[in-house]
Amino acid sequence: MFVAKSIPVDHKDLIHDVSYDFHGTRMATCSSDQSVKVWDLGEDGEWHCTANWKTHSGSVWRVTWAHPEFGQVLATCSFDRTAAVWEELVGEHGKGEGQTPWVNRGNLVDSRTSVTDVKFGPQYLGLQLATCSADGIVRIYEAVDVMNLSNWPLQHEISCRISCSCLSWNNSRVHPPMIAVGSDDPNPAAGAKVHIYEYNDNARKWNKVESLSMVTDPVHDVAFAPNLGRSYHLLAIAAKDLKIISLKPLRKDVSLGAQASLTKFEMRQVASFGDHESQVWRVSWNVTGTVLASSGDDGCVRLWKANYLDSWKSISVMKGDGSPQDSARNLSNMPQAMSVSNGNSEGVRTPPPGSMNIKRLSNWPFTSVQKDQAKLFY
Repeated sequence: MFVAKSIPVDHKDLIHDVSYDFHGTRMATCSSDQSVKVWDLGEDGEWHCTANWKTHSGSVWRVTWAHPEFGQVLATCSFDRTAAVWEELVGEHGKGEGQTPWVNRGNLVDSRTSVTDVKFGPQYLGLQLATCSADGIVRIYEAVDVMNLSNWPLQHEISCRISCSCLSWNNSRVHPPMIAVGSDDPNPAAGAKVHIYEYNDNARKWNKVESLSMVTDPVHDVAFAPNLGRSYHLLAIAAKDLKIISLKPLRKDVSLGAQASLTKFEMRQVASFGDHESQVWRVSWNVTGTVLASSGDDGCVRLWKANYLDSWKSISVMKGDGSPQDSARNLSNMPQAMSVSNGNSEGVRTPPPGSMNIKRLSNWPFTSVQKDQAKLFY
C-alpha cells in the first residue's frame, strides 16, 4: 500500500536528479534551470522548500548528500564542466522566509568536459568525493580538514578510456574500496560499458579489476546494493534493460605474488528485465539492499525483490501519476499505440514539468528519477 501526491517544486526546466539525505527527512532537487532546491519534511507531513539557489552556469545533472557526520553538505555536478561542494550555515537565515543559506565550499574544475555524476564515498573512508566526466576520467577528491571544507585536493585520477555517465561506490567495509563506472557510449564496438575499479592500499592506486562484458548497451545509471553481510556484491545497471549482476570475490592465490593483490570475481547475471520496454534511466536500492526500484521511459516505477530461491520478481508497478498499475495486466500485450516520446509514454499521465510525485511505501526512503520527471518515494 502506498499514498501518492504531487507537490509543485517550481523548477523552470527539467528535473534531472532527486536525492534524500541519510535520514530521509531532507531532499535536494536539481534541474536544467541551473538551480538546486532543498526540501525539509515538516511535522505536518508536507515538504517545505528551505533553500533555493543557482549553483552552476549549465544544466545540473546530479546532486548528492554527504553523511551527516560531516555536517549538512551537498555536492553537485554540471554541464558547465565543474562539480561543486555546498555547506549549510545552520542557525542563519537566507533571503526567503524560513530559508537557510548554503555557501560554496569548493569548485572542482579539473574536467574539460561535462561532469556527469558525483558521489560521496562511504563514511568509513572519510570525506571523499568521486566525479566522472564525458572525457572518460574518474576523479577522486578528499577534504583535508573536515572542519574546513574549502580545500579539496585531487587524490586520484582513473582513466576509463570511454565516456563516463555514472558511478557508484561499494559501501562494504569488509572489502577494499570499490567503484563501478558506467558509460553511455552508443558505439557497440566500444565493448563493455561497465567497469569495476578497486583501490590497492599498498600501491596507493586504483586498478581495474573487472569489465562486465555482458553489458554493451549505453548505461544511464549503476548502483551497488548496500551490503549487510552478504559474501557477494549486487550491482544494478540501468540500460536498455534492467540488469542485476552478482560479484563474488574469489580467494586469492598467494603463489601468484603481486598479481594476487588484484581481486578477481565470479560474476553472474542474476536477473535481466525488459518490462520497461524502453530505456531504463535510474535504479535505487532500499536501505538493506533487498528491494530495487527502477524507472524508465514507459512512465512507470517498478519494484523488484528476490524470493527465497534467489529469483528476482516484480512486486509492484506504479504509473507516473502515482496510481498502481494493475498487476494482472500483461505488459507484453500492451497496445502498439503505447509508444515512447520525449521520455513519457502516451496514455500514461505524468505531473506537469516542474512538479514531483511523492509516494509513501513502508516508510522506506529511496529515490528514482526518470529522464524528465523526478519521482520520490519514502
